[in-house]
Amino acid sequence: MLEKQTKEINRAVLVGLNAANLSREENASDATLEELEALLETAGGTCVGTVLQNRHTPEPRTFIGEGKVLEVKELAEMQEADLVIFDNDLSPSQLRVLTEEIGVQVMDRSALILDIFAQRAKTREGRLQVELAQYQYLLPRLTGMWGHLVRQTASGGKSPIGTRGPGETQLETDRRHIRRKIAKLREELEEVRRVRGVQRERRIKNEIPVVAIVGYTNAGKSTLLNKLTDSDIPANNRLFDTLDTTTRTLEISDTCTVLISDTVGFIRKLPHHLVDAFKATLEELKFADLLLHVIDASNLEWREQAEVVDRLIDELGAHHTERIEVFNKSDIYGGDIKPHGENIVSVSAKTGEGLSSLVAMIGKRLDNGYHKVTLHIPYDQGGLLDMLYREAKVEKVSYDEAIQVVAVCTEKVLGQVRPYLVSEFLDEPET
Repeated sequence: MLEKQTKEINRAVLVGLNAANLSREENASDATLEELEALLETAGGTCVGTVLQNRHTPEPRTFIGEGKVLEVKELAEMQEADLVIFDNDLSPSQLRVLTEEIGVQVMDRSALILDIFAQRAKTREGRLQVELAQYQYLLPRLTGMWGHLVRQTASGGKSPIGTRGPGETQLETDRRHIRRKIAKLREELEEVRRVRGVQRERRIKNEIPVVAIVGYTNAGKSTLLNKLTDSDIPANNRLFDTLDTTTRTLEISDTCTVLISDTVGFIRKLPHHLVDAFKATLEELKFADLLLHVIDASNLEWREQAEVVDRLIDELGAHHTERIEVFNKSDIYGGDIKPHGENIVSVSAKTGEGLSSLVAMIGKRLDNGYHKVTLHIPYDQGGLLDMLYREAKVEKVSYDEAIQVVAVCTEKVLGQVRPYLVSEFLDEPET
């Protein structure tokens, strides 16, 4: 019995509308329905049927029209589905009407993505952000949930037994409760932002450059971070596998170390509530010194996916941040000539192909002429050591016939201590 119930819960019919008066972002297509099926599988469900409706304009009440609703109902019954998911966003009243007429739960793409995020969020910050997005999604839909009581009162003029007042009262109670929850979650996320701000100021003070990895979901961002930094972050072939930001140290050269962060993947029709809720995390893009825009070169729709990411980068205020376009999965790229250019590099995060070129490209943009040097400073010039502690990164100090110092410093600081220079590391640092 339990096995049959689980099977029923996971069976879904996918529905999309392609309307002439909707924008390209709002419309459904074969490609977006394929993506919706991948989202469904990520959430733990199985697609048992797909319906794509073409019409000039959405039907206000049922979105896809009465005839198509009947077709979806029959398909759901035939396939024993207990869930219908729309690729387009639906209004609260449309969700209610469709659920009543089809006879199974109806949800839209935004609700499915929110469900996936709720499953995936592991850290306290991630859970806070998802919970905020869920409440923001739910608030305008409360009216639809309580609409049956309001309709019963309004249509007959005389309230049926049990519906005199409580509907509206409960609606307002729920609204107040959710608004309080939203306010509290925003306060907690503001504290997260404050802590991030303090950490950011510390990084700036220590002159540690920050590189942020961005890209469409499942483009290979976590695999790239693993390969660059020898990490073991889970990297699976599924959408939204990474929600919580992961930061690692990457040694670019002897004189340049950067912090490199993985971020949540972007996707078409990403719910605005999620973008808003995740701003505490995503605003790091605005303060990064460099963005690595990872693009799945093996995907035939990589241009459309890259456009989605570019739009969201602009929305987050990071459009001025310098970026490198990293065309990943070059080992399975189907074209004759791999993407290349001044700010473009082709790599395979899986095999390691092209990663040395990527690291060199990062270094070229972020290595600000620092020098790692060994100095022998006379004891009567001890004040120079204090200056080095203030103006440079002192790695090692020992005392012998003179003060022996290993430090990483700028050209300006090197000019002040050059008389005491013993050697400069040009290749590998000393072990």
